[in-house]
Amino acid sequence: MTLPIVGSLGVGDIRAVMLYIHFDVAPQPDLAARSPSLGSRDSRRPTLFKNILVPTDGSDLAAKAVEQAIVFAKEIGAKITAMTVTEPFPPHLGSVASSELEYAPIEYMKHAEAYAETVLGTVSAAANSAGVACEVLHAEHGHIYQAIIDAAEARKCDLIVMASHGRRGVSAVVLGSQTVKVLTHSKIPVLVYR
Repeated sequence: MTLPIVGSLGVGDIRAVMLYIHFDVAPQPDLAARSPSLGSRDSRRPTLFKNILVPTDGSDLAAKAVEQAIVFAKEIGAKITAMTVTEPFPPHLGSVASSELEYAPIEYMKHAEAYAETVLGTVSAAANSAGVACEVLHAEHGHIYQAIIDAAEARKCDLIVMASHGRRGVSAVVLGSQTVKVLTHSKIPVLVYR
């Protein structure tokens, strides 16, 4: 499998680097002859990526990115960590009466948790049916991109696979704003699905 990998050269640098990386997941015959354990279908050579973070907001494009991440993880023998991020309830809503705000944060979080459970449950079911190990994570954070980067670092992910834009549509020229921020600030490689 050959994948194009695109990344920036640094924060604020507009130049980009494109690499084509070829992943050969089949054991090489000479290695299999020397070590019987390498010849089995379940034992694969060590791969560059072992834990792939897959952030999703449940949008159609994010679902396609999740599908491709699962296929990729299966081919290289990696696991995935699926995550969704909920922004905190807005602290100031000037046009809403204070009596209406009393239960709004509670209802907001109930809805957010139910939505996250649905989205992550769908990812987990798809990964399990493909035979890919999957962990799930729902985070609440004021900055979605930072939650993604923090989760990737905390979970020791080797790669982040995400959609080019989510539910908010294309808010930047080519990529969604959260994707651009992850690409700009992450030290972990990012694979963007368009």
